[in-house]
Amino acid sequence: LVRLSHLGDVVHALPVFHALRRRWPAAKLAWICQKEFAPLLTGLPGLDESLLFDRRAGLRGVWRARRAMAAFGPDLTVDAQGNMKSALLSRLSAAPRRLALAPVHWQEPVGARFMTEFAPPAEGPHAIHKAASLIDAIGDRSPLSFDLGLSTAELEEGAKELAERFSAGAGQCWVLHLGREGDPRTWPSERFASLARELARRGDRALVLSGPAEAGTGQRLAQELQGEERVSHWIGQSDLRQLAGFLTAAAAEGVGFVACDSGPSHLAAACGLHVRLLSGPQDPLLTGPWPLEGAPDSGNRIIRANPGGLGPMLGLEVESVLALL
Repeated sequence: LVRLSHLGDVVHALPVFHALRRRWPAAKLAWICQKEFAPLLTGLPGLDESLLFDRRAGLRGVWRARRAMAAFGPDLTVDAQGNMKSALLSRLSAAPRRLALAPVHWQEPVGARFMTEFAPPAEGPHAIHKAASLIDAIGDRSPLSFDLGLSTAELEEGAKELAERFSAGAGQCWVLHLGREGDPRTWPSERFASLARELARRGDRALVLSGPAEAGTGQRLAQELQGEERVSHWIGQSDLRQLAGFLTAAAAEGVGFVACDSGPSHLAAACGLHVRLLSGPQDPLLTGPWPLEGAPDSGNRIIRANPGGLGPMLGLEVESVLALL
């Protein structure tokens, strides 16, 4: 399986992996992934090998990946990404069969020339619709599975982390995931700070979560909100399996998750959390949390900066978000 990046896209490829394992239960399966996202796959049931691609190493990274794939010796590659980079690695795998998304879905259509067969066009615009088209070509008819195979120890650690991260007391709990500064999909950090204050004021509890790319923002907000007893912080969280365990425990306790379009928002949805997506210039029909708002059994909701369509994140006011939580 070729799905190199990013975090949300790796999560979206999980159903393809599980379909491959169900379709060929005796096969050896490998997944090639960029090394910063590969730790999420550690312990994934049925995954025989996790092959690393170091994008920052340039051509050396490509040739290392080629050697790793040659040692594995695949009969089939499934390219769930659909761009020139993934197509090149699929070709360098030397697999005689190379299955990919329909050419209409390729970001760089010239890469499709490296493939030997294609899935049918997707029945919808979302990334999961595209994954489902690959699953259809694989020949699996089971429900989509996002199972990460978290161990008992990982689940117990997640529950412990949840208890430690939220201050004691009554009130709805919310995780507020900060976006990366400079990304047009990111809500301003000062509005996240205001939202945390307002949630605390109405008796809720908030955990401000930041990953490595947002650690500086997380540290700044922790200093700004240090007097808020009902607001806690998790700054620079970097262990993806640990995060998945925490999110799974949070889902079991009915915690809400507020985020912009980001990898952790997709991981949260895959772990069962009800995501409140702050949506601006991106189209949630393409990249919103799955299941999409309005689908059966979906607890995910879209909070739009522009109720009439797409728009800049600055159009989304704290009062509007608070009212919809």
